[in-house]
Amino acid sequence: QEGAEEEFTDETETLCVKDLMKNEKNLTQRPPVVVVMGHVDHGKTTLLDTIRKTSIADTEAGAITQHIGAYQARVTHPKEKDERLITFIDTPGHEAFRGMRSRGGRVADIAVLVVAADDKIQPQTLESINIIQKENLALVVAINKVDKPDADIDRIKTSLSEINLSPEDWGGSTICVPVSAKKGENIEALLESILIVADVEELKANAAGTLCATTIEAHVDKGVGPVATALIHNGTLRVGDIIKCGSGGGRIKRLEDFTGADIKAAGPSTPVRVLGFKEVPHVGD
Repeated sequence: QEGAEEEFTDETETLCVKDLMKNEKNLTQRPPVVVVMGHVDHGKTTLLDTIRKTSIADTEAGAITQHIGAYQARVTHPKEKDERLITFIDTPGHEAFRGMRSRGGRVADIAVLVVAADDKIQPQTLESINIIQKENLALVVAINKVDKPDADIDRIKTSLSEINLSPEDWGGSTICVPVSAKKGENIEALLESILIVADVEELKANAAGTLCATTIEAHVDKGVGPVATALIHNGTLRVGDIIKCGSGGGRIKRLEDFTGADIKAAGPSTPVRVLGFKEVPHVGD
């Protein structure tokens, strides 16, 4: 639209989702968006990989051709017995990506905090907890490496209690799920816990409403130019749409899902690879 450029400011971006949702009608349930956080050696990457291998939304799990920084798992709801999607944001966990992690927080609804049963709460774990609380995310704790001989689940639960994250089975409100990411043990229970937390959160969006999405990864591809991975919050992104993102934008030439397959449109909570930007957007735009 003519003159539309003037309407966008930095403030528009920060207020985008919250304010937008206040005015949206006809809201329906959307998949939860989950970020996995925790100390670098506690098995975060292994957990994300195990979930990807065991519960991938696409039956052709072997067909995944690229890593786009997010994927969707398909899980049977423990009570309703219907199949639901969970979107996982797969962001790097090193100190250098601290900013990305806190930005990842804004995009997500639920955080899975990974703590190793054979270790203790580390400074990086506490830093993750601070981000989770600051971003007001719902929390599920995955107590990982329970297969290790020196694993001590109660020790971890005691440590959590000391920082006001008292486990549910100890009378608190923090859901703790013991898992072994390496052996694939209890992963289903963790995914079911995420769905139960999502029910409580009542996550909703309007697929026919105003489009709003966030860039979670971006780079220049030698063959096709600027490429970004976006996560849709509200509305539907379609091939041919003209979009504004950060200080740039463009016309959507192509959309790909997390398996690399071409799609025509992407709705709420869907991660999508976007081609058609004039310049590379920043993560968080």
